[in-house]
Amino acid sequence: MPDEPGVRGLRGDRATPDGRDALATGTWDLVVDTWSAAPSAVRDTARLLRGRVGHYGYVSSRSVYVHPRPAGAPTGEEAPVVAARPDAPATAYAPDKRGAEIAVAEAFPDSCLLARAGLILGPHEDIGRLPWWLARIHRGGEVLAPGPADLPLQYVDARDLARWLLDAGARGLTGTFDTVSRSGHATMGSLLDACVRATGSAARLRWVEPAALRAAGVEPWTELPVWLPPGELHTALHGADTRRALAAGLNCRPVAETVADTWRWLSALPTAPLRRDRPRVGLDPVREREVLAAL
Repeated sequence: MPDEPGVRGLRGDRATPDGRDALATGTWDLVVDTWSAAPSAVRDTARLLRGRVGHYGYVSSRSVYVHPRPAGAPTGEEAPVVAARPDAPATAYAPDKRGAEIAVAEAFPDSCLLARAGLILGPHEDIGRLPWWLARIHRGGEVLAPGPADLPLQYVDARDLARWLLDAGARGLTGTFDTVSRSGHATMGSLLDACVRATGSAARLRWVEPAALRAAGVEPWTELPVWLPPGELHTALHGADTRRALAAGLNCRPVAETVADTWRWLSALPTAPLRRDRPRVGLDPVREREVLAAL
């Protein structure tokens, strides 16, 4: 990837013994770290940069919270988190992220920002959740739409998260923040309606209630990306109290803008870029037709 004008790129691979050599000298105003594998890689990087960086921002995840939350436990950013170690190898997503948080806080106790993001959407999303919905709706026909249509969603556009992290770093903001939109910033209906408008498709959304989808064996989140039926899991992902981040300046653009920009980006590519280390998402077309016919 070429450097942006006016930017000097320093490249390395933190998974290798000498992968941080490019950072051995120099000073920087701030760091934005998005690592999601072995916490030890974040530990080593943070230790190397200690004393030479003004502010360290780490993009963590709301997956670090214990689920289900124990009865009577605090909520929000003070809720219990999973056990983890900053020196651990890669194990699972939640302890990896939590271990990295600990590593950053140990190296930068007075100048770190932990941004616990939830669902991240927008252009360049390589997990494929919103791209799958856009591609499916662009194909047209009858689309299995998981209800209810007014089901609240909570996510953050990657560009809004990035802008907030840079602004927060410049202001010296520290602490832990759940960095997603307010619950209900969008709904399942407004998301899929925006997909129809953005693609110019003649697709027909056929809304199906959660009980019918469960009976048909359709998997939430994986076969129908973004969607979780009402209940404990939905509340955990789409019901966070994010007043702390919003009060600290997190501004989330309308869902229609996120969807339209993602479609514009996707339409310019020969194929959707997907991460090879993540399972494919989305309902198989044959399976979708079978489910719709059965319903």
